[in-house]
Amino acid sequence: MLFEATAETLARIQFAFTVSFHIIFPAFSIGLASYLAVLNGMWLRTRDATYLHLFDYWKKIFAVAFGMGVVSGIVMSYQFGTNWSVFSDRAGPVIGPLMAYEVLSAFFLEAGFLGIMLFGRERVGEKLHFFSTVMVAFGTLMSATWILSVNSWMQTPAGFSINEAGQFVPEDWWAIVFNPSFPYRLVHMVLAAYLTTAFVVGAVGAWHLLRDRTDREARRMFSMAMWMAVLVTPLQIFAGHEHGLNTLEHQPVKIMAMEGHYESHPDGWAPLYLFGIPNDAEQRLDYAIGIPGLGNLIFEKPLDAPVYGLDTVPDEDQPPVGIVFFAFRIMVGLGFLMLGVGAWSAWARYRGRLYDAPLLHKACLLMGPSGFVAVLAGWVTTEVGRQPFTVYGLMRTSESLAPVDAPAVAASLIAFVIVYFFLFGAGTLYILRMMAKRPATPKLGLRDGPIRTAGITPGLTERPNPQPGE
Repeated sequence: MLFEATAETLARIQFAFTVSFHIIFPAFSIGLASYLAVLNGMWLRTRDATYLHLFDYWKKIFAVAFGMGVVSGIVMSYQFGTNWSVFSDRAGPVIGPLMAYEVLSAFFLEAGFLGIMLFGRERVGEKLHFFSTVMVAFGTLMSATWILSVNSWMQTPAGFSINEAGQFVPEDWWAIVFNPSFPYRLVHMVLAAYLTTAFVVGAVGAWHLLRDRTDREARRMFSMAMWMAVLVTPLQIFAGHEHGLNTLEHQPVKIMAMEGHYESHPDGWAPLYLFGIPNDAEQRLDYAIGIPGLGNLIFEKPLDAPVYGLDTVPDEDQPPVGIVFFAFRIMVGLGFLMLGVGAWSAWARYRGRLYDAPLLHKACLLMGPSGFVAVLAGWVTTEVGRQPFTVYGLMRTSESLAPVDAPAVAASLIAFVIVYFFLFGAGTLYILRMMAKRPATPKLGLRDGPIRTAGITPGLTERPNPQPGE
């Protein structure tokens, strides 16, 4: 029964539930804000009305996603004071200012320019409107920077000392902000956000191409999304590999869990396990399927170099291996699926069939949610892999919990589940309904200048005829 669970378990479930709902919206809005800045810039540069149509189409979707991200993020901050007040007291001198900087700089920047981006084109002029769009995009990246700095410090703490009260107090803010894992995790997350947005945009474009392959806006958004898939996915795989090497250096136990290495390999030739069923009770990987020696190569070690496993780690310091093991494989598997779709689109583009490939369009439609799933799997890997610590190696999760009762946490958890599914389920459904509609031709103000589109007279806004090979 739910009420028989411990307060710590319920508090962890509650935070995991709320942060999982929250992260999908920033992951989408970070990439979508940059996409809007590109669309706005391309409109100003080319005067091709297709870019303007797409900007007005996606800005409405961005506004809803941004709003849901803000609301879901506010809820999490309260849990630091309710369920995790001991953690807030001890780590607050370090993470509190960083989170305040995120609000005072990034969030205020986004909020300050958001209204101009959404409603100000005809009021402030197109150049200032473009500047506002860039500032919103920059604000989302700054927000990711501060939040990743906070979380990375919890993964690889640096630049602090511990006072007599047991609090972490700052000694070197540069070392705190730019802690050892921060650069790798920031790049990995930002690229993940861009890929998440690319595959959503690609799925929407594919949806409309399946209905009408001559839809000019659908062709343009699909083409841009597939360029992102081709160019960014290999970069993301490389960034993920470098992040893994950094994790191996600073959090080796997490890597052991990710790879399913219960046993050490003192003579090298560690396998890369493709599949298996972790058995924490027996400390072994059941039904293991692996490639001998490839584990050493992945870790960039000589084949005869020793690779240590969880048999060198006390049981109480091990994370739940099963969750970490499978979440990591979901993330990596989706990454390689994205790479395959990107390569497929490049081949179709080379053959001049990018807009006349229904199987590719259906595959992209199915891959639409893949970025969200990969982001969630990645965060599960990194957060569960950090257990049993909140501040890695220094403060345990059991020591971070507030003096709360399990029934109280359970009641709030049930309330969160009901409200979240109702509120954010309705918001997500509304976004999907907006995506199902074709981009509408906007009304242009006097400041917008002449329009250049293929197949129509400059200055008119009728839907252009599609051009072969676009």
